[in-house]
Amino acid sequence: MIKYDFHIHSALSPCGDEDMTPNNIVNMAYIAGLNAIAITDHNTIGNVKSAMAIGSQLGITVLAGMEIETCEEIHILTLYPSLESAEKAYNVVYNSLPDIKNRPDIFGRQLYLDENDEIIGEEEKLLISPTSLSVEQVFELVKSVGGVAIPAHVDRHSYSILTNLGFISEELDAKRIEISYTVDSIEEYKKSRPDLEKYKVLRNSDAHYLQDIGKNENYLDVTIEQLFGEV
Repeated sequence: MIKYDFHIHSALSPCGDEDMTPNNIVNMAYIAGLNAIAITDHNTIGNVKSAMAIGSQLGITVLAGMEIETCEEIHILTLYPSLESAEKAYNVVYNSLPDIKNRPDIFGRQLYLDENDEIIGEEEKLLISPTSLSVEQVFELVKSVGGVAIPAHVDRHSYSILTNLGFISEELDAKRIEISYTVDSIEEYKKSRPDLEKYKVLRNSDAHYLQDIGKNENYLDVTIEQLFGEV
């Protein structure tokens, strides 16, 4: 069984605590007994490589990921089978962000960190802006590089596909949705939304602080290879 947390923000997300360094994240995942995690910063993969290097030393699988914000202001959790495939998607996503500079005094710093947690750069473009990509375009992009696109925290009142659009289009061919840890019962929640019955569910921490990593015990119902095979 794979104990996982596939929605974790590093200090590269301006809303992420600066203690969310690659070493701290992976070591906290180790303490929590996780087998696999994903670094899913807003519209970037900049700290994934460092986390992967640390994960390989501790025997924890670190997946490349991004939380992409669409032009409809919907968050899509995206996971990739390799750093190379993630880079292909990232190049499109980054270029689709508006040229708005970050205001660290308002939003927080956006820090690039190496595997020793040394600051090696700071992103100037505001990463929490919506991209110019539609939900459909994000799904197409992610699938084209072999990744998995998952509507994020569908139960929430903001940045949710259900809140902003009211439904999940059949054309997306989504296989999974993410339901946040604030929902006590998946079964009861799905009863309130029968249209969600067909989707498999991921439960993640959406951690912005170290203490939130792996806060719920979630086990993957397939192997990681099978997860990517669902597209």
